Amino acid sequence: MSVVRAFIAVDLPSDLQERLAQVAGELREQMGDAPVRWVAAGNMHLTLKFLGDVSLNNLDVLKDIMRGETADRKPMVISFGGLGAYPKPRSPRVIWIGVEAPAEFEALQRGIDQQTAGVGYARDRRPFSPHLTLGRVSRNATPKDVRMIGDVLCAKKVGFLGVARVHEVHLYRSDLQPGGAVYKRLFSAGLKVTTQPNGEIPEKRV
Repeated sequence: MSVVRAFIAVDLPSDLQERLAQVAGELREQMGDAPVRWVAAGNMHLTLKFLGDVSLNNLDVLKDIMRGETADRKPMVISFGGLGAYPKPRSPRVIWIGVEAPAEFEALQRGIDQQTAGVGYARDRRPFSPHLTLGRVSRNATPKDVRMIGDVLCAKKVGFLGVARVHEVHLYRSDLQPGGAVYKRLFSAGLKVTTQPNGEIPEKRV
């Protein structure tokens, strides 16, 4: 049976990706040779659901789920800013940028999570906490490395970086290559089209 690694996500506008790349570059410079795997700016996205291995036979089912969950939801705006780490800045494993999203965005994620669970994809074990991953600290990092990375993160201040205007949700396939993951868009589901008072459809940004 043919399978692909797949996830459902929201794209980011290019200007926001540029600002994220700048923040990551500054952190990389301050951390020197610290064992951190940085995410390429072009690969940054806001994940709604990581599906894992997906049978090609299930793609149409996933597309129907995405259509159903987006059809009656209006486009929304999500803000990005702030710097943090999981599980905490002083013992970082995942370095992230904060996300401020409306309740409707969390409802969209919850709906997708519930519907995909109904066709065999495991529910997320942790409560949804939207964030953008900038980098991951290697498991081989020494305690000294971790302390240094934590010191940099605690000293670094990151303010408001920008917004994403969400009009679509995308299904991506992820192919692991020697140089890192390569993403290919397989399908897009649009949120409910709304018109402005003058009858025009708002400009698509994401």
